[in-house]
Formats: sequence, C-alpha cells, structure tokens
Amino acid sequence: MAVRADLFESPDHYQLDELFSEEHLMVRSAVRDYVKKEISPIIEDYAQRAEFPIQIVKQLGDLGVFGPTVPSAYGGGGLDYISYGLMMQELERGDSGVRSTASVQGSLVMFPIYAYGNEAQKMKYLPKLASGEWLGCFGLTEPDHGSNPSGMLTNIKDAGDHVILNGAKMWISNAPFADVAVVWAKNEEGKIVGLIVERGMEGFTTPTTHGKWSLRASATGELVFDNVKVPKENILPNVIGLKGPLGCLSKARYGIAWGALGAAMDCYDTALRYSKERIQFDKPIGAFQLQQKKLAEMVTEITKAQLMVWRLGVLMNEGRATPAQISMAKRNSCEIATNIARAARQMLGGMGITGEYSVMRHMMNLESVITYEGTHDIHLLITGMEITGLNAFK
Repeated sequence: MAVRADLFESPDHYQLDELFSEEHLMVRSAVRDYVKKEISPIIEDYAQRAEFPIQIVKQLGDLGVFGPTVPSAYGGGGLDYISYGLMMQELERGDSGVRSTASVQGSLVMFPIYAYGNEAQKMKYLPKLASGEWLGCFGLTEPDHGSNPSGMLTNIKDAGDHVILNGAKMWISNAPFADVAVVWAKNEEGKIVGLIVERGMEGFTTPTTHGKWSLRASATGELVFDNVKVPKENILPNVIGLKGPLGCLSKARYGIAWGALGAAMDCYDTALRYSKERIQFDKPIGAFQLQQKKLAEMVTEITKAQLMVWRLGVLMNEGRATPAQISMAKRNSCEIATNIARAARQMLGGMGITGEYSVMRHMMNLESVITYEGTHDIHLLITGMEITGLNAFK
C-alpha cells in the first residue's frame, strides 16, 4: 500500500499558539516531526495486520515522552503538564495506540512508582522505564470489575518475606510485551494496595487479546497471577485504598483529553484537505454548503476543546485541577473526536473506509478511547455528582 505524505497542520482558529511558551512549541514540534517520520509511514500497515510496532518503544523513550513530568533525577523530562498534553496530542494524532503506549508508561506505571514508591523502587524502575529499555503496564480492570474497581478479586496473602498474588486482569495495554506491571490487589484486610510484578516471576503470564477491531496497532492482553511470589519490597509503601489507582487514572485521563483532541485534529485536517481536492459537479466538494457546515462544526468543536485542555493544563501545573475537571475534559474530547471522525469519514465517501487515509482507523480507535479510563457514561456521572452533590453510583 502506497504511503500518503503526512501533510498535517494543526488548526488554530483562535491563535491559541500564543498561549504556549517557546518550550511548549518546541516539544510539540519535536513530537510532530517524529510522528510524521516514524509513525505515519508504518501505522496503517501495522493496524491492518493487528501488530504492535515494538521498535517504537525505544524511539518513544529517546523522544522523552515516557514520564515527561517525572523529575530528571529519575530519568524523566522534568517538564510541565502542558508539555505532556501536547506530546499526547501529537502522538494520538498519529495513532491512539501509540499514545496509549506512552500514556500507560508515564501516567499508570511511572507515576505510581514516583508518587507512591520508595527511593529504592524509584531508582530501580524509573530510569529504565523512562528510556524505553523496559515497558510497563497497569493492572486494575478485571473480567468482572471494570467501572467498579473496588469489587476486585485479585488478592495477596502474607507469606513471610513475600506475598502470594492470585487473580486476573484484562484489557491491559502493553501487557504482552511488558517487563513490569503495576498491579492493584486486595490484602488480607480487604484494603487495596499496589505492587510491582516483574516478568519472569513464576506463575505470572500475559496472554494476548486477539480479535480487536479497535487499537489494532496496540498490544493488549491479560495479566494472570497463579500463586505468584512477590517480594515485599515490591509493594508500593505510600498509598492504601482506591485513591492509589484513581490518582493514576486522573493523570492518564488528563493525557487522553489532549490525545483524543489530536485524533480529532487529524480527521478534520484530512477532511479539509480532501474537500479542496475532490471535484464533483465541476467544483471541489468543499464549495458545497453541507460540506462547509461539517467542516465549520468540526473546527468549532476543536477550538472549544483546545481552550478546555489548555486551561486544564494550567490548573494541573498549579496543582489545582480536580478529578471532576479532568473527567469533563476527557469526556468532551472523546465525544467531539468520535463525532468528527464519523463526519470526516462521510466526507471522504468510499475513500474514507480505506487505509489510504487515517480517518477510519481513528474512528475505530476512538471507540476504545471513549470507553477506557472511565466510560463515557461514568464520566457524565462524575460531573453529575460534582454539580449536584448526589451520588448516582450507589
């Protein structure tokens, strides 16, 4: 399949680039150039074959997108949250699965080790995860517990200098290739704790999930624990309870709010370009009112979302962003992105379903993004609880 030139330009209808620092723009430019050079030429082929391009892990480490907000003393970038957001936007502009790989590594593996781990754990794991030498995954969702993680059955039992871990997790990004897994399990008092499980520990397996129509270029699998002996020094000492994994998810959801916007931008840019090239009835289809309506609505929603994630980034940098604010942005970006992908697909007609354009791949990927890290409806109820003070979950 011939590779189309990646001519992407990000829409900026409100001159929002003026809100970014020179460093922010340099970060965005570096990741955009990487995506154009390394991701766009290969991603359709990998998605068609449902194969994960494992070589990108080291590339992403070299690029600095793993744990960019983690201090440089631990191998991170020491950057702010707007830089992190822009990185996720550009990666997902290329492919949601590529952004998922980076999101999981930074927000769900490195962040909990940095926030909840001790110094020895930080020094052992973070530099290797930051460089891409090691790939990590995050085990929370179970076969019978998705939106309600507090019902988890995975558990640990005390056995002297180690614990015995039993249970299973599913829908785990990076699992088939992961060297380490940050796993959440209940102890004998029924309290949730985090522990670092390493590949090679006896009884720990990571079966690959096959048959996906979405995130086909991302590696998804299960984590199965059959009497796995985990040394007690691998337990994260500085958090107990559901606030541990939920704190990680807030960081990941923040990245998704920017990331899904990147996918929306790519679909809009593709549709806009196509509307000027495709001639029907003796003129470009972009000259017809209904096509202009679609494009105008796309760029309006993108502009609103750009303002939202930028403001959220400012609040994150100030340590003032609430989980409910992050929820709202994640939900909004996913909603506008799925709507824009669908509208763009229609504008491209039959070409929209082919791998010659990115739109159908984004459209399928976004069906996962709108569900994972809190489903669309769950995020709606988080906002509902925040504004009414009434809990609809119970």
